[in-house]
Amino acid sequence: MRNDILTMTATDLLGSYQTGKLSPVEVSEAMLDQIERLDSHTNGFCLVDRETSLEFARESETRYQRGEPQGLLDGVPVGVKDVFLTPWWPTRRGSLTVDPDTTLNKAAPSVAALARHGFVPIGKTTTPELGWKGVTDNPIDGVTNNPWNPARTAGGSSGGSAVAVALGMAPLALGTDAGGSIRIPAAFCGIVGLKPSFGEVPHWPASPFGTLAHAGPMAWTVEDCALMMNVLTEADHRDSNAVPRRSIDYLAALQGGVQGLKIAYSPNLGFVDVDPAVEAALNEAVAVFTALGAEVSRVDPGFGDPLGAFGHLFYGGAANAIRDLSAKKRALMDPELVTVADKAAQLSMLDYLGAVNESMALRERMAHFHQKYDLLLTPALPITAFKTGREVPVDWSQTRWPTWTPFTYPFNMTGQPGLSVPCGFDNDGLPIGLQLVGARFNDALVLRAGHAYQQAAPLTDHRPALFDFPVETE
Repeated sequence: MRNDILTMTATDLLGSYQTGKLSPVEVSEAMLDQIERLDSHTNGFCLVDRETSLEFARESETRYQRGEPQGLLDGVPVGVKDVFLTPWWPTRRGSLTVDPDTTLNKAAPSVAALARHGFVPIGKTTTPELGWKGVTDNPIDGVTNNPWNPARTAGGSSGGSAVAVALGMAPLALGTDAGGSIRIPAAFCGIVGLKPSFGEVPHWPASPFGTLAHAGPMAWTVEDCALMMNVLTEADHRDSNAVPRRSIDYLAALQGGVQGLKIAYSPNLGFVDVDPAVEAALNEAVAVFTALGAEVSRVDPGFGDPLGAFGHLFYGGAANAIRDLSAKKRALMDPELVTVADKAAQLSMLDYLGAVNESMALRERMAHFHQKYDLLLTPALPITAFKTGREVPVDWSQTRWPTWTPFTYPFNMTGQPGLSVPCGFDNDGLPIGLQLVGARFNDALVLRAGHAYQQAAPLTDHRPALFDFPVETE
């Protein structure tokens, strides 16, 4: 096997396909072999079907041989989070309560768009049950571990997708994010993840988490995320919440840099305790943006912690997700998911609408904020990856995952785009993520700034061990 295949971006692979230096079959076989070699350590994939994946790859190879590649991603392997419907594979969502046969022969909008562009589905990636928390484990598939140190968590809920990208099992992956579920594992695993503006990427069936829920790309580079956005944003009539298609070329929009942009940075949003290594990495990133010509100021956006309101909205969504399940089926589920859902089911209508009011006020505040500042920079997370198999770090004062993700969930409440880009490592060699937040529907600017930063401060050559995988160190 050519080891360099595993470190190639989607953009690299497409160029190699065009010149005939590589074939989609060769690449897909290499990545399937990598899954077989390493995934027992990380559990990033819950379903791998080698023959089906290679059938897609062979079809792609035939198109290249005819000189007729299909769309923007022909032959590129993509990991698909196991909450997206795939016609040829069941979608379990990490739950024993899902009848897999009922999920076949249906394609989520993102999957349908990728298929129109000739992708190779390389497998389904692991999720916590119904995507309910910021780490990845479920009653069917077990625990997903960090690619830099398998004794640490990969984050979640798109933890499997982050592992797939980080370990060269797929250059691209699909994720979802209702409270940080793309950005959390992207930060913990040292990759790039975009939570697009709400409605920018069509999503169906509608999420039980309502307007908190977003679908988006995960990749090794911002450039690849932009390429993937050109596919994922295609129209799909099934999503009645999708905004009108604007036909933005996100890849072309990467050019232009950050010269003259007004950027606010906030190391703690005014209320978060942040690990010193994380704050130091943010300060170094700020220096890079300043050197690139941006006008950067330390400014808090001026809102208090919306954790209570987020909890009502998010756990209300969890209660909605299992509202029709019998006691017998609930007994098969992650007991902590049932606990938070049962508690949320006791909320009154006014409790829930009060949280909606707070969310709307937060949207208004951030809309005003972005009249003055083009972007907001924060840490993606205040900590680095902690011990695997836990919802919260050891000796954490709280019991639920959102208490350690205070930089992510506010921007699910506002519907803004949020991008996590690697910006450094702590003393244990674990990745740190930088979050770039933009005004609603200004996803192109967020990607442009992230690309400029990644070009100026590249960590793209610093990968976890792809061949001599580390043993657990804790």
